[in-house]
Amino acid sequence: AKELTSTQPIRITAYSANFSARMIEIVNEFSADNQDVAFEFLSSVRALDLMAGEADIALRLARTDPDPDLICRKISTARWSLFGSRNYADKFGLPGSPDDLTGHQFVTFQRDDVPNVFHEWLTDHVAPEQIVMSFTELELMHAAIRSGQGLGISNVKLVETDVSFIRCFDEIPELAVPHIMLISPEAYRRPEVRAFVKFFAPRYAAIYKS
Repeated sequence: AKELTSTQPIRITAYSANFSARMIEIVNEFSADNQDVAFEFLSSVRALDLMAGEADIALRLARTDPDPDLICRKISTARWSLFGSRNYADKFGLPGSPDDLTGHQFVTFQRDDVPNVFHEWLTDHVAPEQIVMSFTELELMHAAIRSGQGLGISNVKLVETDVSFIRCFDEIPELAVPHIMLISPEAYRRPEVRAFVKFFAPRYAAIYKS
């Protein structure tokens, strides 16, 4: 097959944790056969506007229906639960269900430019004084969970290989959300983008299969 070339990089936006070693491995595999195709990774919690040309491809959680003009591929269903650390569990124990949160303390994530569904779930289930810290960066919230400062909600797949996270109970069904890949129609007209999507989507989806 003729090697693809590109005059401009394929710009992929996602939350930083999506740029995992396994994800980059798939990109590198594609690049090995298409060395003239460059990539640019745009790490952002905010959803960049693909129709306005802020990026070509987005990996994101679909809490609302995506713009129907965008090309969409479903990757998986993202699932969430409540986690603590060994340090926290040794001191205070861990709750066994969402009805068992009295007496525990929590750390949360909230910011103005993203939906605050996890913070809202917590505020529906615990008293305000039980939330001891709030962060605008997920990495900082995860660090607070690891250090035993409180329990926090996290993506099950994201922390499954992190031994410092202990899951309190089963996934929280009402927080589950489709994990999708979106492509701007303008970018999709480029042969290298179409070839990359065809190569990447099934391999990326395989990472998230249980």
